[in-house]
Amino acid sequence: MGENMIFKQAVEDWPDEIVVHTDGASRGNPGPASTGVVGYNLDGEILFEYAEHLGEQTNNYAEYFAVLRSFQLSLDKGVKRVTLRSDSQLLVRQLLGEYKVKSETLRPLYLECSELMGRFEKANIEHVRREQNKKADQLANLALDRMG
Repeated sequence: MGENMIFKQAVEDWPDEIVVHTDGASRGNPGPASTGVVGYNLDGEILFEYAEHLGEQTNNYAEYFAVLRSFQLSLDKGVKRVTLRSDSQLLVRQLLGEYKVKSETLRPLYLECSELMGRFEKANIEHVRREQNKKADQLANLALDRMG
């Protein structure tokens, strides 16, 4: 893992089922961008925190990259069932197949996220209000502040 990211793991062994909150941020659109990801067990205890600075990107790119990282980390740790929560209604609706991904820049990320999502026994995607996604937002902004 590179110098553009922060990773804190609270436990070594992750359970089979987790809940992940993701967020992306950019200061300007495009502008300096970052991701924030927080993984929880089903009791609401934090399993891991992840943040990464992405350089110059759009907010939507950062949102997708957060999902990509959350799926990669979860699969690497043997997670079988994941519920992903994001405050980006566009991203959630695209991942659920309700909206098309028109951006040629986002399409490869979308396809990779979809492919990874299919590797889980079960993957749920849920939209949450911004207030319910504060920790992931804080991590994304921390990455911008520290590395931006």
